[in-house]
Amino acid sequence: MASSVEQFAPQLLDAIPSDDAGSVLNRALHVQRLGLVDYVPTWQLQEALMEATLAIKSQNRQAETSGAALAPTPNHLLLCEHPHTYTLGKSGKPEHLLLDDAALAAHQASFHRINRGGDITYHGPGQLVGYPILDLDNFRTDIHWYLRVLEEAVIRTLAEYGLQAGRIAGLTGVWLDWEAGAPNPRKICALGVKCSRWVTLHGFALNVNPDLSYFGHIVPCGIPDKAVTSLAQELGQAVSVPEVQERLLPHLFELLDAQNPAISPNAPSLAT
Repeated sequence: MASSVEQFAPQLLDAIPSDDAGSVLNRALHVQRLGLVDYVPTWQLQEALMEATLAIKSQNRQAETSGAALAPTPNHLLLCEHPHTYTLGKSGKPEHLLLDDAALAAHQASFHRINRGGDITYHGPGQLVGYPILDLDNFRTDIHWYLRVLEEAVIRTLAEYGLQAGRIAGLTGVWLDWEAGAPNPRKICALGVKCSRWVTLHGFALNVNPDLSYFGHIVPCGIPDKAVTSLAQELGQAVSVPEVQERLLPHLFELLDAQNPAISPNAPSLAT
């Protein structure tokens, strides 16, 4: 069984750093490394964290009216892997999943319609998934800036492995051979987010060493003419998710200008 996220929920919901008490602006970031966890409970945890933040923001609006003190809103980052999972965003097309229910079961995969933007994507072991639940009022209220920050953190991480990654105009995510006219553009990291009152949900999925054959059962992100790759495939050698995770975090902290990040110990990854 994959490890349960419920055991992490209480400390996450309460994770407002004490040294920011009394301050409205809060750039502290609490990072929780969950290991291998099922998709739906992780989604539910994201939703719970978002709702808790939105509740504080509602209370602050009332406090502004009454002249009471405002409370800081928290910022979270969940890092994990998932068992084989396909998710379809609000703007996605169901026909981009090429497996029926029997075939999903045969591949030990699940399928979920979710509330992020974008089309269909795959999550699985060997993929580093990051779910930032940030109040962008603490950083910058610009969703395009936020997406570029996530992409840039991945681009800088890949550069540490000698890979020159970049962006393709009009497409979110991070690509190799991304320059105009390149013969074989390949997506290595997918992005899909939701934002409600400047609080973010969902995030990014970086292919470290997943089984890429699972991407063959979808039209990845609704883009039929471009390939998908992984860090391990590009390097021709094994790379661990925890290693990449630790390389990515400093870049994300720097780009967000996160203050006093608190990072939990690694959770055990328990495969089914």
